[in-house]
Amino acid sequence: MSTTGQNLDTQREKLKAYGCDKIYEEKISTKTNVAGRYRPALKNALDFAREGDIFVITKLDRLARSVIELVQIIQSFEEQKIGFVVIDQNIDTTTPTGRLMFHVLSAIGEFERELINERVKEGIEKAKEKGVKFGRRNKLSPKKLADFCAEFENPPEGMSKSDITAKYGISVASGYRIAKENKI
Repeated sequence: MSTTGQNLDTQREKLKAYGCDKIYEEKISTKTNVAGRYRPALKNALDFAREGDIFVITKLDRLARSVIELVQIIQSFEEQKIGFVVIDQNIDTTTPTGRLMFHVLSAIGEFERELINERVKEGIEKAKEKGVKFGRRNKLSPKKLADFCAEFENPPEGMSKSDITAKYGISVASGYRIAKENKI
């Protein structure tokens, strides 16, 4: 139904007013969790829906974040003879007009997300050009960094590179990155 920062009350009220007798809700973002893979309530709702049911949501973006994912869900509904309604966008896929509206709005939503992603990438590139560094900062003091580099380059007897990185409280990947940055 919604993400962790949003209130579910409004959505719940709309669904009840529409006449829904079974409501599934969770506070997991569709942006990072697709097709119910990490959304147990969505998976349960999709599994529960049967022929003749109408699957109702308040907003299209509450269900999925990509046209492909939406189309797959809707195709599944069509195969199972399940209707689909989006209250706020007035979409009802049991009608030809509703199916058209669904495809148009979902394509616009995906286009909008792609534009946002492009803007974010452009912003990151501009920041990098200005010298802004992204990622975690090296948490080793200059002395510990020098000690780490010496040990990483010539591991003490019986110690692996993994042992050395663990000793300094960093991941193996960070150890190799630090070694590369310090030309070891």
